[in-house]
Amino acid sequence: MKMEVPLSLPDIGDREREAVLDVLKSRWLSMGPVVTMFEKKIAEYVGVKYAIAVNSGTSGLHLVVRGLGLGEGDEVITTPFSFVASANCLLFERVRPVFVDIDPKTFNINHNLIEQKINQKTKGILPVHVFGHPADMDKIMAIAMQYGLPVIEDACEAIGARYNGKPVGSESTAAVFAFYPNKQITTGEGGIILTNLKELADLCRSMRNQGRGEGDGWYDHTRLGYNYRMDEMSAALGCAQLARLTEILDKRERVAGAYTERLRHVDGVTVPFVAPGVQMSWFVYVIRLDPGIDRNVVMRKLNDRGIGCRAYFQPIHLQPFYRKEFGYKPGDFPVTEAVAATTLALPFHNNLSEDEIDYVVSSLGEVLCKI
Repeated sequence: MKMEVPLSLPDIGDREREAVLDVLKSRWLSMGPVVTMFEKKIAEYVGVKYAIAVNSGTSGLHLVVRGLGLGEGDEVITTPFSFVASANCLLFERVRPVFVDIDPKTFNINHNLIEQKINQKTKGILPVHVFGHPADMDKIMAIAMQYGLPVIEDACEAIGARYNGKPVGSESTAAVFAFYPNKQITTGEGGIILTNLKELADLCRSMRNQGRGEGDGWYDHTRLGYNYRMDEMSAALGCAQLARLTEILDKRERVAGAYTERLRHVDGVTVPFVAPGVQMSWFVYVIRLDPGIDRNVVMRKLNDRGIGCRAYFQPIHLQPFYRKEFGYKPGDFPVTEAVAATTLALPFHNNLSEDEIDYVVSSLGEVLCKI
């Protein structure tokens, strides 16, 4: 029997609805106490001094780049296997992304290739914790300290993940989480900056709010800024979701484990790798298909059965803008390109049932046997 299994679904309950309704009954819909509460709770959860809520993860990354004073002529080393925002945030400030190929197992930036890209123009390292699997932050931080470089963690897919017992976002110069509806917790749209640097935190707070400085009036603007604020309803939703984060991560771990157990017996599929010392925060469940399998055919046949699926990710360096602007071409980052050509995200959310998982896995097995 055909089932409809969407790629992702947010997990919203009565607690979240009541929290948002409480805000709607209050006098504050923006720039009120709930945003401050959300910031405080996330800072405490990660173990950092400052958190600055914004309207998206992309906005958060942009403010960090600008707040660190990076600009034209500077370079930052990052990964080509990510959502495009992790590189675009540099281009907003005319900083050049310098790509390094990825580890074929974790899909994160290959730390062994970073040093060879460092030169006098290098002003930072921006690792991405892809799919909720932490990058090797011990190695990356050691390189950064050796060369005196800031580290900006794109942890937009990784709230709750740990590497060697340390929460992502707790050790770098700054980190950013995101809360789009397909993330582990959601605020609808939204993100948050984490840092232990007061000066950077103050700059980001000012720039998210049209450049108003501390003590400025409504029509006073100390510096160039943006409207990157998070509203009170989103923050209320975030507080309610954050209170359930342990439960949510456990649910996602259950779904991932169920997939992994069943998919080990499906020919042509490689299940996600989890490195030693890593505590995953499962954002999506992404498999690899064996070379030679036509992924487009697989996706079409799964869609025909009501199963949501998607290719995850397309290489940033092969996006039309990057090819035109920087002259990138196929073959420049072969591991990234090989991974991008064979990865497939299966339906994944907190409350995916055993029957739905069985349906997805059996359908995938049947499709692969027929192509």
